[in-house]
Amino acid sequence: MKIRSVFLKGENSLNGINGFDGAVMAFVQEHFHNIVTDSVFPIITYLGEAGVIWIVIGLVLLLLKKTRRQGVLVLCAMAAGFLLGEILLKNTICRERPFQTFPAFTPLLISPPSGFSFPSGHTCSSLAAATVLCGCSRKRGIPALVLACLIAFSRIFLFVHWPTDVLAGAVLGVTCGLLTLFFSKKLQEKKLSQ
Repeated sequence: MKIRSVFLKGENSLNGINGFDGAVMAFVQEHFHNIVTDSVFPIITYLGEAGVIWIVIGLVLLLLKKTRRQGVLVLCAMAAGFLLGEILLKNTICRERPFQTFPAFTPLLISPPSGFSFPSGHTCSSLAAATVLCGCSRKRGIPALVLACLIAFSRIFLFVHWPTDVLAGAVLGVTCGLLTLFFSKKLQEKKLSQ
């Protein structure tokens, strides 16, 4: 089924889906799927499942004395994003996922995720961790940022999040990362001044 026809001809109720979400989702679904991307993006999205790749990176950084602070900050930023996004916003907004709104567009390339759609938790945790890593070390931060963006895009590609879910997850993740870096810097300055 061509998703553009669903969005543009009104074959289904859009349930409040805005034009931006519809246009971006239609473009991605019609132009990015092929044998390579259909194989690669499910793997990329699983790297972000429950923030596992970022938790592993945070724990590895904790093991080494010179990177221990970075590990703590990565995990703190992710925890803040989880509390605000997964616990507060998702359960307040209760937005349906794309595959729930348009069940005729399935089958999905991955198992259908549970829970609500807004904001994207994969995106939030990925960008929270990547923002902290960029703030601490560009050498680690740039590859982390590339992976975070691929994970975020995979959620739209796989038809499990709307583009605005991903944008909100990105804003929340970057905000949590920046605030974690800010408060960490303030704590360090306070210790040095004592």
